[in-house]
Amino acid sequence: MRGCEAPGEYRAPKSRRHLKDYWWFCLEHVRAYNASWDYYKGMSPAEIEAQLRADTAWQRPSWPLGRQGNPITWDEQLTRDPLHLLAQRVKKRGSSQGQLRTPPELREPLATLGLSWPTTLDAVKTRYKELAKRHHPDANGGDRAAEERLKTINLAYAALRSRLIPAPSAAAAR
Repeated sequence: MRGCEAPGEYRAPKSRRHLKDYWWFCLEHVRAYNASWDYYKGMSPAEIEAQLRADTAWQRPSWPLGRQGNPITWDEQLTRDPLHLLAQRVKKRGSSQGQLRTPPELREPLATLGLSWPTTLDAVKTRYKELAKRHHPDANGGDRAAEERLKTINLAYAALRSRLIPAPSAAAAR
């Protein structure tokens, strides 16, 4: 700064377009410069929003997880696959996605118990026992909130138990 005798030991960017070009100031003047400097000055709200979104990914392009590119497709003319292994893999991948969809009536009970689909009746029973012990009113000094939570857990367990088929045991399979 003109008229300042203190050494310029602190750097400050000249503009947002040239962040690697600096002005050098003393401590007092760099504080004043930083207080008045606005990176977003002169930008429209849409430009500010675009800049913030780009900054969340370090100025690199990003896509939602699992959405980059197209599903696997094979060019039959370019791929030599006499055993048709590649075609079977694509078919398996497509058919398994339909089986993993959670039935709508089980979504809320599964979320209540903290389980994901697909699940087994044994896993549901194990999780129910854990939650019932944790939220039982006797274990929580008669807390009303714990009692209400236990009622919700009981309803979710009943809904899942009525819809899930028990896994066949080894003795029954013989």
